[in-house]
Amino acid sequence: MKNLIKSIAISGMFVLGIQNTTAQSLTVNQDRPETIAKQKTAELSQELGLDGTQQRYIFRAFTANEVDTRKNINGKNPSSPEVIANKIKFAASLERAMKKTLTTEQFTAWKAMQKK
Repeated sequence: MKNLIKSIAISGMFVLGIQNTTAQSLTVNQDRPETIAKQKTAELSQELGLDGTQQRYIFRAFTANEVDTRKNINGKNPSSPEVIANKIKFAASLERAMKKTLTTEQFTAWKAMQKK
């Protein structure tokens, strides 16, 4: 009888433990800067054939660009001189990161993709 009670108690603990871990699982928000940067990096990697190191650097550049854009541009007046200056600054920063990371051919192709 003791063994039966112990086995029921242990089974109950396992069931409660499983429910607790499923409740703690994280959902991925498609609006996070990291998620957007990951998507852009994957698209760019497919188009330009990036290696692992290039993908890491570009992911970081896209993440920084997205965070800066959200902080300083989104939700503000687009015709404001401050917003326009920030847009130019962030675009130049992204371009410098791309130029430093990509090969000449890849950079030329990326620039052509930007104009589309």
